[in-house]
Amino acid sequence: MPKPVNVLMVGTGEYTTGWVGTGGSKSDKKVGVVGLTLFDLRRRGKVGELSMVGTNGGKFPAIRDHLHKNITLAYNNLDTAFTAYPKTATSDPEAYIEAIDALSPGDAITIFTPDTTHFPIALYAIRKKIHVLITKPATKTLEDHITLIEEARKHGVFVYVEHHKRFDPVYHDAKAKAKGLGEFNYFYSYMSQPKSQLETFKAWAGRDSDISYYLNSHHIDICDMLVSQAGWRPRKVTAAGSVGCAEALGCVKGTEDTITLLVEWVSDEEGLEGKVATGVYTSSWTAPQKAGVHSNQYFHYMASEGEIRANQAKRGYDITDDNANSGIAWYNPFYMRYAPDEEGNFSGQTGYGYVSFEKFIDAVAKLNEGTVTLDELDRRGLPTLRNTINTGAILHAGRVSLDEKRSVGIERVADGLLKLV
Repeated sequence: MPKPVNVLMVGTGEYTTGWVGTGGSKSDKKVGVVGLTLFDLRRRGKVGELSMVGTNGGKFPAIRDHLHKNITLAYNNLDTAFTAYPKTATSDPEAYIEAIDALSPGDAITIFTPDTTHFPIALYAIRKKIHVLITKPATKTLEDHITLIEEARKHGVFVYVEHHKRFDPVYHDAKAKAKGLGEFNYFYSYMSQPKSQLETFKAWAGRDSDISYYLNSHHIDICDMLVSQAGWRPRKVTAAGSVGCAEALGCVKGTEDTITLLVEWVSDEEGLEGKVATGVYTSSWTAPQKAGVHSNQYFHYMASEGEIRANQAKRGYDITDDNANSGIAWYNPFYMRYAPDEEGNFSGQTGYGYVSFEKFIDAVAKLNEGTVTLDELDRRGLPTLRNTINTGAILHAGRVSLDEKRSVGIERVADGLLKLV
């Protein structure tokens, strides 16, 4: 087995720990994803030392207690120990610098922080020769995305964007099926979360980022995964947004409730010249509180010889609980399965939320021992920076389209890179 990878978790919020400041999250990530997955990968010998950094060291006693009660006691005394930064109960927005400086070349970090912080944190780590996993979107701008591509190659490190939907077994299978359905013609997706999420996100929602970066990023990447294998690329983006609900819930003026991106796709492949396909991507964080799902999500892909439909919210598994005060609810154990196995251990290793992290850790370990190259990882179709540049360009163009009230073009430049026009 390759040498275990030491990992620093950057960000201490819902996705990392399940802790949201006032207690455990009420979403489908009640004990988090990042921390639990890495604690279990450490149990399995793939991860070595773990550390965690936030901006407020005063939160760590409550976070440790939360992890002990909900992970250690729930999963056969699973070790949840980690080194914390800041080391004292102080507030320091640049605590990540000290935490990264404590790592060695070949170690790794995960970044689950507000979107505007992804780029400076990732760039600092890359220049220290640290491998990086970044939550989507990798960056807010296409220019920053390209800078990270260039810097990662210069310093020989792996940067991976955590597009976990690529490992959903339905979406993974759809990629293979799409190859036999002819030419891409149309894609539509919808993804939403309930208004309660704005309580968790209102410190940054509409101020530092928007719902399109947060949720449309999922299915734009899936569409790109399906069609880029045939050479399709985005050429033009036109965005529209609705406003009103989020403002009433305490978000800053102008925060969009729902954003739709209309994207024109073209291909330079032989036989596809002059043909155009259309993608429509809608996301919202003002959905009803009692819709029965935390995240409503589905897509429709149509090609010249067939189509694919996937409803990832209602998968034929529903529960009604008189004590839950929510009526019927549809659950998704295919993402993170929190039920323990027969020995009391965490048993969610096949969930696509877990698989996404394990793919990253395995790639880092092989890179460190010299048995794989960065070029090979790009060719495997993993969500690397280069393999997600179309998604980054579309998201950035969508924001520009909303702000400037115009359609935004995307042009291909040298070495397969892109620019907005």
